[in-house]
Amino acid sequence: MMAQSDTFTALLLEQDAERKVTHSIQTLSNDRLPDGDVTIAVKYSTLNYKDGMIIQGLGRLVRDYPHVPGIDFCGVVEESASPDYKAGDQVILTGWRVGEIHWGGFATRARVKAEWLVPLPRGLTLAQSMAIGTAGLTAMLAIMRIEENGLTPDKNGEVLVTGAAGGVGSIAVSILANLGYDVAAGTGRAEQHGYLQGLGAKTIVSRDELAEAPRGPLGSERWLACVDNVGGEGLGNLLLSIAYWGTVASVGNAAGIAFSSNVLPFLLRGINLCGIDSNTCPKQRRLIAWERLARELPLDKLAEMSHMAPLAQLPELAGQILQGQIRGRTVIDVNG
Repeated sequence: MMAQSDTFTALLLEQDAERKVTHSIQTLSNDRLPDGDVTIAVKYSTLNYKDGMIIQGLGRLVRDYPHVPGIDFCGVVEESASPDYKAGDQVILTGWRVGEIHWGGFATRARVKAEWLVPLPRGLTLAQSMAIGTAGLTAMLAIMRIEENGLTPDKNGEVLVTGAAGGVGSIAVSILANLGYDVAAGTGRAEQHGYLQGLGAKTIVSRDELAEAPRGPLGSERWLACVDNVGGEGLGNLLLSIAYWGTVASVGNAAGIAFSSNVLPFLLRGINLCGIDSNTCPKQRRLIAWERLARELPLDKLAEMSHMAPLAQLPELAGQILQGQIRGRTVIDVNG
């Protein structure tokens, strides 16, 4: 087994009697780690929207304090009581409410259940795996669901990606374009048009245009399918403009959890509305998604859609991601 130190460094969240959440980078002893059968030397994690909420003390995503956030991470196995992993194996963890009800990736060491892990796919480095991370896994799961419902690149029309400049959106645009689909990228940020075109978007659609509801109870068949990262009222409008037998894969709710629509898209066009949950995705499907990511995501685009930051910058970056100021993926070097 690999030798390990008796301590590790982590971004620790604490809550006072008035439920105010504070954060600080601390050195902790290994006996503070939660239960699990695999101990991992964490190399990288990522900053996701949910992490921003947790660090800022918003919502009720965290049940118990003190807490280490970070909803995904990758690293090298130090110790394992599982036959599936041995010391030295490179692994990835996304989901299973790590960073919410179980200590997560914003630390130099983690301990988790073996069943939550997947091996690093051939062809990816650890840093690349976190440039993909939870966002990339979610994007691929959405694309898999759309394809399972009949979409193929030879069909005439565009696939829409909303919230396209974010982490999930950027990766979805890049994969879909690489697979041969005509991609329309929806964004409210005019300064990101060149970036999205560089990822392969054929057309750019403004947030205002997408927010405009069709005049009648059913709009024209505008999109073959959609990966929707936004939710809210805009999702209801999108359903009215999806083509016959099209699919909307809903992955986010940045605009809210409520929306309104009617039954006509479902009755007259047979469309599918699918929720994509990467948190408790079955392991076999997770493995398939990661293998496809390693093959079908243009890795040369990762540098364009991601940047690296040290653990110390997390609190500042958490505020920025909640304000929509961060483009693509933020990889956290927890040892940096």
